[in-house]
Amino acid sequence: MKKCFVLRSCLLLSLLCICAHIYVEFKDFWLKIWMKAVPSYLTRHRSVAKTTSASSDAASTCCPAVKHHRKAHRWKIALEPWAAATHNLEEEANRFIKYISTPKVSCERRVSWMFDRDDERGSWVLCLDSRFSLYQRIDSKHCRVYSLRLGSEDDGLERSLAVSGCEVHCFDPSIRGAHLQDSHMWFHKLSVDWRDPNPAGHKHSNTKKLATILNDFGHRQVDVLKLDMESAEWKILENLILEDVLGSIGLLLLEVHLHWAGFEVGGDEPSVVRYWFSLLRELERAHFLLYHSYSDPTKPHVFLQRNFQNTSSSYILGWVNTHFSPHT
Repeated sequence: MKKCFVLRSCLLLSLLCICAHIYVEFKDFWLKIWMKAVPSYLTRHRSVAKTTSASSDAASTCCPAVKHHRKAHRWKIALEPWAAATHNLEEEANRFIKYISTPKVSCERRVSWMFDRDDERGSWVLCLDSRFSLYQRIDSKHCRVYSLRLGSEDDGLERSLAVSGCEVHCFDPSIRGAHLQDSHMWFHKLSVDWRDPNPAGHKHSNTKKLATILNDFGHRQVDVLKLDMESAEWKILENLILEDVLGSIGLLLLEVHLHWAGFEVGGDEPSVVRYWFSLLRELERAHFLLYHSYSDPTKPHVFLQRNFQNTSSSYILGWVNTHFSPHT
């Protein structure tokens, strides 16, 4: 029994010695095989990964993700062709006066606010036809009104709309201070300009562009925009066109002054009238149609510092945006 145990122990020991000898003899061989196999595997793995990545890149290049870019602002308006090859004032003035005196769409339901109670035509006129959105907006008390003015005392339209339940904002730098009146009518000591104030100027400026005000107030749309800006209306209108603000406006009530070119409007007289006409044509391209034209009989009959066909120096125009889709 004892001999068997010794014999088994010797055999086991001999087997261990043989294994140790084989390991010592062949370890370099197995190491060489391993070193060759691993880089080959890694190379194949990297190649597959690179191919997959390349395929992914190719797919993304083939079908790139849609990116939403903010519409770039224009730098200047496109001027209309001259009324005549001679570029003379008479031809330009005739075309312009005919254009602002001829409504393009009839408005069956109109509400007027008048300077002179004896004038049945009225001056400021709202179009409340059911085919346009303003009537429904006023009826549901979801309407918003912006009135831009410079010391004007004619605010009958604004007060009537506030009584109707509209949210009315009056911008006038001549008021003493900003305040809320009658729960629906806000007064802001602020002038709407065609440019933002110089950053190097006053920190708290009381002039801003309309696009800036809309952004500051968080207002996406304005149902009625009334402009009575005493000859600043041309450059403000140009800014609304260039910054693509017109699509946010449902109804535009605009008083234009014709006795001189207007603030910062340059050029000779035919060029000035051509510029005015081009601005109003831009309104039409933005889906605004003229529904109301009022020649103020109380104003002097002066057109660019002269009497031209007994034309009044002031017109009130009403334009409706036929593509206006108000958000609820």
